[in-house]
Amino acid sequence: MMFVKEDERHYMDLAEGIKMKALTYGQKTLMSEFRLSEGAHLPSHSHFHEQIGYLISGRIRFEIGGKTYEAAPGDSWCIPGDVLHSADILEDSLAVEVFSPVREEYLP
Repeated sequence: MMFVKEDERHYMDLAEGIKMKALTYGQKTLMSEFRLSEGAHLPSHSHFHEQIGYLISGRIRFEIGGKTYEAAPGDSWCIPGDVLHSADILEDSLAVEVFSPVREEYLP
């Protein structure tokens, strides 16, 4: 079991304008928080992890598997493993995402 207080984790810079911190993780999943700055771009990439997300605030335009989606607060997504995806941050945004299996490179 794991219980983590908010101030125990620190942000990693993943790209310009994209910060992530691991919130908590178990044997099969990792939950993370992303702080995304308006104008940031996450280039097209894929990974074998399934990725499920929820947008708390802001706006993000995703390209997932060749289709474009615009997320607003309250929207959620699921990106299967090995599917190409990218994101353009349209407004300062806060998102929570869960990865399965755990993304080892995101662990504190």
